[in-house]
Amino acid sequence: MSDFITSDSDAEPIGYADYIAELKARVRATQFRAAHAANTEVLRLYWSIGLDLIERRSREAWGTKILSRLAADLQREFPHQKGWSERSLRYMRAMAEAWPDESIWQQPVARLPWGHVTVLLSRLKTVEDRTWYAERAVTEGWSRGVLEHHLKTKLRQALGGAPSNFAAALNAPNSDLAQKLVKDPYVFEHLALVQRKNEHKVEQALMDRLQDTLLEFGRGMSFVGRQVRLAISDEVTGETDEFYVDLLFFSIEQLRFVVVELKVSKSEPAHVGQLGTYVAIVDDLYRSPSIHRPTVGVLLCTGKSGPAVRYALASAASPVAVADYYGLPDDARAALPSATELQAVIADEIARIES
Repeated sequence: MSDFITSDSDAEPIGYADYIAELKARVRATQFRAAHAANTEVLRLYWSIGLDLIERRSREAWGTKILSRLAADLQREFPHQKGWSERSLRYMRAMAEAWPDESIWQQPVARLPWGHVTVLLSRLKTVEDRTWYAERAVTEGWSRGVLEHHLKTKLRQALGGAPSNFAAALNAPNSDLAQKLVKDPYVFEHLALVQRKNEHKVEQALMDRLQDTLLEFGRGMSFVGRQVRLAISDEVTGETDEFYVDLLFFSIEQLRFVVVELKVSKSEPAHVGQLGTYVAIVDDLYRSPSIHRPTVGVLLCTGKSGPAVRYALASAASPVAVADYYGLPDDARAALPSATELQAVIADEIARIES
């Protein structure tokens, strides 16, 4: 019973600081190992699908059109997963063609996130090059962006293609690659083995609050959907790219779509570009120029400087223009809450989460 006896003293027990530090390290190490195992299972799934596609193409003469049909069927069955586009299926087949036997699981590529694998497949032609860059990415903890940079600058040629003697396993769980692996959406969409970082929970709470707020402002907003999938196809190659909008609304009074993107970080130029792309796609897929007014995009960012609000306005006849609230036309401004209102909502929710 002594274990349940409490003390009025606030003094830290002897050895507590060392123990809690060691315990935190164990938890982080376990999270990473679980994410690594989940990533391997996802790669095994994709590789096996690639083998199936190769076999059926040979045995049953499946043509290229079957990939489009297969992608559509899988997307209907798994609407909340992003890995079932026709383009992804092509990558799965290419993966199996590049590594056609079980020896792949002893290769460095098996320890990379799927996004890294697709870069290797699309940018490199030989197994030797892919293996060299994969090993470097694993041992040095390259993010996908770093990998793409080194491919662009032809690092292997610059170093003379010397053989590597790097360790076979990661020794830095907090490296850029390890963090990228833990965040890899393919892992968590298919296998919920590791909790997402706190930022994800904050983002979900903010999205809930934002969704309710925009509807409560009473400006004739109708909620279209959350994580709305936007799919665009290349007429030449037949490949499909897909994007997901955080929130999509429709202003009934003004007959215009409103795209909302939330970033739990400071505003970056890439965020504005991403929003502008989403606005243009929504205009292309959903807007009828003879009926609907131009789509409005709202970018909400959080950071040390506080919530920031940016708007982008796109139309079919002009490039995307970026402006603050006061740069928008009067009719577009009337469809939205003010920048001050939105900033207050985000600030209040952040304060509630952190309290």
